[in-house]
Amino acid sequence: MIEQVELRPVRLQDAEPLARLYTQQREFLAPFDPIRADAFYTAAGQRADIEQAIAHAASGLRFRYVIVADGVLVGALGLSNVVRAPHFRSANLGYFVAREANGRGVATRAINLALGEAFGRLGLHRVEAGTLTDNIGSQRVLEKNGFERIGIARDYLRIAGEWRDHVLFQRLAE
Repeated sequence: MIEQVELRPVRLQDAEPLARLYTQQREFLAPFDPIRADAFYTAAGQRADIEQAIAHAASGLRFRYVIVADGVLVGALGLSNVVRAPHFRSANLGYFVAREANGRGVATRAINLALGEAFGRLGLHRVEAGTLTDNIGSQRVLEKNGFERIGIARDYLRIAGEWRDHVLFQRLAE
């Protein structure tokens, strides 16, 4: 049983551990991810993405976090496409947790922490997430965090080389 889950902003020193994690989880994540260039799985590739994420966070556009369970980096989470207009304060949520940490409440707790950040410090009104139609585990995690299904988006994202339908969810600030 996982005792403690931490969600913290990604740092440059996370490049090597993230590269290792993505490499170890490459086969597990393949059915859920876009096809990625080999450079993504290197420390240099992760460093470049982290540098971009830090710049985006400074401008309020995207926030990238790492998920740490019992002191071990086990996943990543992002709030992207952040919009802060007077009439629309929204972001998209995406995450992954290593196969070994699945089914242990890690993703549920990490998303709960992310929602606290989104509706608290970031001042958002709405967070949207999408899952592949057959990703029942992720759907359950979102529902445990109070997300409601809002429909099916046909050909929503290119996953594993194919345009795939997604179930869309939203969670509104209290």
